Amino acid sequence: MLIEVKIPALGESISEVTISRWMKKSGERVEMDEVLCEVETDKATMELNAEAGGVLQILAEEGKTLVIGDLICTLDTEGAAAAAPAPVAAPETAPTAAPAAASNTTYASGHPSPAAGKILAEKGIDPATVNGSGRDGRITKADAENAQAAPAKATAPAAPAIPAAPAAPAAPAGARNSRREKMTTLRKTISRRLVAVKNETAMLTTFNEINMGPVMELRSRYKDKFKEKHGIGLGFMSFFTKAVSIALKEWPAVNAMIDGEEIVYNDYCDISIAVSAPKGLVVPVIRNAEKLSLADIEREVSSLAKKARENKLTIDEMTGGTFTITNGGVFGSMLSTPIINAPQSAILGMHNIVERPIALNGEVVIRPVMYVALSYDHRIIDGRESVSFLYRVKELLEDPARMLLDI
Repeated sequence: MLIEVKIPALGESISEVTISRWMKKSGERVEMDEVLCEVETDKATMELNAEAGGVLQILAEEGKTLVIGDLICTLDTEGAAAAAPAPVAAPETAPTAAPAAASNTTYASGHPSPAAGKILAEKGIDPATVNGSGRDGRITKADAENAQAAPAKATAPAAPAIPAAPAAPAAPAGARNSRREKMTTLRKTISRRLVAVKNETAMLTTFNEINMGPVMELRSRYKDKFKEKHGIGLGFMSFFTKAVSIALKEWPAVNAMIDGEEIVYNDYCDISIAVSAPKGLVVPVIRNAEKLSLADIEREVSSLAKKARENKLTIDEMTGGTFTITNGGVFGSMLSTPIINAPQSAILGMHNIVERPIALNGEVVIRPVMYVALSYDHRIIDGRESVSFLYRVKELLEDPARMLLDI
């Protein structure tokens, strides 16, 4: 029985996919539920599994873009895996005989005698221009003495000298290679959306700095007991997610979005976490972050990041966030202006932690400081709301007990 495998419906907004990688080759046998290939959408890379066991015949090569319902391969449930053809030995052939040596032939006609040849050479006359009167047309001494050199041909006047073109500059030493690669569906979508956000929103960015000393001290004191009890490490992302969830409740416009001529306010906090995946930036969502403990948030972050690295995030796991957190600090960024993740209205950028001098209680002291940036859509969020929101996040992180006491 021959089963046709087609591109299934992968989400309401997904109309096309690209075959990014086949896990099997044509002619190989696959088992039921075994991964056939990876397909790339404008949101994520997903796996397609075999609905039955059989011999695979690939009809859509890697890199091909298809629409939902297109046929990509067939499975022959009654066929056996094709054996690799044995290499065919090249037929033995007898060695080719070397060509016979050409026979040395002496041509008397047109050849001068030794004495005639000397005379012609002194006169600068080509023997081929002399008619020989000797036997078989041989050129005699008398022929050579009587021979006259042909008059020189008139030469055309010399053309005016053309100045030489300047020498091309020497190429720099070393390789100068370049290559072209087709943009992936995910990269094209990222490009299109980022440009759209810049063109369609009134995006501004406000900045602040956070003394990370209190959070770092708390984390250092309890991280071992935390891991022992919850089975997960205690990182900075859980503190930031918790602080953001509290601040979003106090400044709801930062958690809202524009839909046509209406503003949609959300009473929940679905926090998108920007993660760098092998094929580009993805933003999986932590649902109802406002109700989660630090341990629950850490588990969610770890699980989503692992799926992102393995290209196993689903469409549902990346849809519907209300606010985004991105951490450029893991790559060493000191400060940046992150771009809003539409249709959201704001994004918080974390950066690296560096010891810097700050004024504390009237004294200059060295503390671990992180610069933070909030990019926001000024169409919906006013300056007072954006600055106050970011200051509230700073306040909660510089005194983590506030998150526990809800003050």
